[in-house]
Amino acid sequence: MAADLRALTQPSPWQAAASQFRALNLRDPAAWPPLPRAVLCFGLASFLVAVLWVAVISDAARALGAEREEEVRLKSDVSRKLPQALNLESLKRQREQVRQQVAQLERQLPGRAEMDSLLSDINQAGLGRGLHFDLFRPGQVAVRRYYAELPISLKVTGSYHAIGAFAADVAALSRIVTLNNLMITPGRDGTLVMEATVKTFRYLEPEESAAQTRAVNASAAPGGVR
Repeated sequence: MAADLRALTQPSPWQAAASQFRALNLRDPAAWPPLPRAVLCFGLASFLVAVLWVAVISDAARALGAEREEEVRLKSDVSRKLPQALNLESLKRQREQVRQQVAQLERQLPGRAEMDSLLSDINQAGLGRGLHFDLFRPGQVAVRRYYAELPISLKVTGSYHAIGAFAADVAALSRIVTLNNLMITPGRDGTLVMEATVKTFRYLEPEESAAQTRAVNASAAPGGVR
C-alpha cells in the first residue's frame, strides 16, 4: 500500500524535466540544472551556425553559383570556337590571301605625291590619240572613309576611233580611273565631242586617315553631328 502511494506521489519524467526550468537565475546560467544548460548550449550553437551560414556559407554558395554559370559560359564558348580552331590553318590562308588582295588594290591607288603624275598620264593618253582638250579641270577632292576621290571635268574633241582608244587607254592605266557621266555629241568636220567626269582615287595619308576616323567616331557618338 505504501509503495503504491509513493508511486502516485512521485513526479513523472516530464514533470521532473519541467521543474528544472522553474525559478532559473538568468544572471547565473552556470548554476542552472543540467537540462536548461544543455538547452542553452544547443540554442547558442544553433545561433552560431545560423550566423556562419548567413555570413560565410551563403557567400560561398553564391560564389559557387557564379562559378558554375561561368563554367557553362566557357563551355559554350569552347563549343562555338572549336570549329574555328579546327579550321585555323584555312583561316590563316584566307587572311593572307585577303592581305595580298588589299596590298594589290593599294598599289592601284596612288598617293598624294603621285596624283600629278597620274593626271599627266591621263592627259598624255588623250594627246597620244590626237584628241584636242577643250576642258581638263580637276575638281574638289572628296575624302571617303578609306580613300580620297578626285573628279576631273573633261571635254575632248576627236574622231570616233580616237575617243574609243582614249577610253581604252584610261581603263588600262595601272591606277584606278573611271569615266562617269559620259556624253558624246557631234562636233565640226565629222568629229565628236566627248564630255565626261573622270574619277581617280588615292589612298589616304596616315594623318588624313586619322582625321577621318576621328570625324566618323564623332558623328557616330551620341549627340554628334550627322
